[in-house]
Amino acid sequence: MSRSIAKRSAALTTPETATAWWRLPIVWMVIAGPAIVVVASFTTLALAILNPDPVLEAPKARAAGEVPAEQARNHAAAPRH
Repeated sequence: MSRSIAKRSAALTTPETATAWWRLPIVWMVIAGPAIVVVASFTTLALAILNPDPVLEAPKARAAGEVPAEQARNHAAAPRH
C-alpha cells in the first residue's frame, strides 16, 4: 500500500503536472492579506500627516455660578471609602 501512495505522490509532482507557484490562487490570497494591511497603514499615515487634529484651547474661566455645581458633581462622583 505504501508503494501505491509513493507512486501517486511522485505522479503529482512530476514536471508535467507541477504548477508554478504564481499560478496557484491560494498563494495570491496569502500575499494579498499583508499587502492590503501595508497599503492601509500607509493610507492612514498619509491621512494623519495631511489632516492633523486641531490644538484645543485651554478651558476658559467659568462663571461664578458654575463653580459650586461643578464641585458638587465631583464630590458626588468621587468613590466612597
